[in-house]
Amino acid sequence: MQFELTAKKRTDQGSGASRRLRRAGRVPAVVYGGNEAAQAIELDHNTILLNLRKEAFHASVLTLDIEGKKEPVLLRDNQMHPYKAIVLHVDFQRVDPNQKLHQKVPLHFVNADVAPGVKLSGGLVSHTINELDVTCLPANLPEFIEVDLKDLKVGQSIHVKDLTLPKGVSVVTHGQDTNPVVVSIVAKKGGSDEAAEAPAA
Repeated sequence: MQFELTAKKRTDQGSGASRRLRRAGRVPAVVYGGNEAAQAIELDHNTILLNLRKEAFHASVLTLDIEGKKEPVLLRDNQMHPYKAIVLHVDFQRVDPNQKLHQKVPLHFVNADVAPGVKLSGGLVSHTINELDVTCLPANLPEFIEVDLKDLKVGQSIHVKDLTLPKGVSVVTHGQDTNPVVVSIVAKKGGSDEAAEAPAA
């Protein structure tokens, strides 16, 4: 999915200037990184709010059009009002198409309903990881990584190294566990007791 945002350069800074922007339906933001200095910008509030609600927006290389100059960027941070649907500030990082980047990518779990552990044994799907930290060139960044549960039985798990990754994408693991569990199918509590009592009944 392609995302392009139109922005304007921002000269007035400080909390007072930011409040004036927000009252005018604009959002203060900054773009940094690369070989250029950080640039303060402003965006249309409703546009950025709608995009922030899309999963792919958080895991895609975005195009930022700053007064006619287009730059590839990643969304790095956003600040929301504590209880209102108001975006307070957004941070973007410039992307070099020739340098690998680190980004968190969501996992999409498919075929849970037909997995033998669920369909035949009545097990429950237990998600341990819902997103992965990956490294790749910007052109190879996936919007999501699919996890297929179609062959999973009760007591079985899918680990990170079992996943089929898109071309050019590597997983970055943290800590001592280099192959953590992603998802498992566990038996329902009391399921084994009920099964044992069934013949007697």
